[in-house]
Amino acid sequence: MIVALFVPCYIDQFYPQVAVATMELLQKLGCTVEFPMNQTCCGQPMANAGFASFSSDCDKNFIKNFKGYDYIVAPSGSCVLHIKEHLHDANDEAVANKIRGSVFELTEFIADVLKIEHINASFSHKVGLHPGCHGQRGLHTSSMSELVAPAFSKPEKLLNMVKGLQLILPKRVDECCGFGGTFCVTEEAVSAKMGKDRVKEHEDNEVEYITSGDTSCLMHLEGILNRQQSKIKIIHIAEILNASLHVNN
Repeated sequence: MIVALFVPCYIDQFYPQVAVATMELLQKLGCTVEFPMNQTCCGQPMANAGFASFSSDCDKNFIKNFKGYDYIVAPSGSCVLHIKEHLHDANDEAVANKIRGSVFELTEFIADVLKIEHINASFSHKVGLHPGCHGQRGLHTSSMSELVAPAFSKPEKLLNMVKGLQLILPKRVDECCGFGGTFCVTEEAVSAKMGKDRVKEHEDNEVEYITSGDTSCLMHLEGILNRQQSKIKIIHIAEILNASLHVNN
């Protein structure tokens, strides 16, 4: 299976280890991974700021780089959701439509496409899980507590396969961290307070790491943790699943 790796720009610039872990993980799971070298920003920051019309060149570049692939995988729920909901091509909408149906967030790809049931990875630490809003409410990688519906969580299921990992969930398991893209700039006080509330619950659980499928959420929480001189570290779920990994299908 050939998979195109889509690496969001902020991961490329600030958390390249997440991209490397994602690539290695997909390879270990039996995928042939290709990285289109001319990929850039997907256009989400402009769309979030109310300037979606300015992202047309981003759309064109994304389509140019990723057309022809059956699967496109990214370690970012927010960027994947942006592509699924906003990618368009005025000249060939059929191509854009195919790409919108071919792009996956990492955990949903592992759970729904690869259908991996056993991951013998090893990570002997106490870990708190933060479900990013875009992944949870947009991509439906986990259930929402406000709905009266059966509970499920693809990231949680994968983490529970990891040897030695002790998963400890906060009481308000699916509350927003407050990042919200440009929201953390335009409403910085509210954003910071929401992030502090998230951190407090994980600190009460005495976790060593906070993980998520969205590095943008982790970046926001990391800033708060650093300012509070907390010992808790952030880590992307790809890094955990890639830790000493062996696979049994």
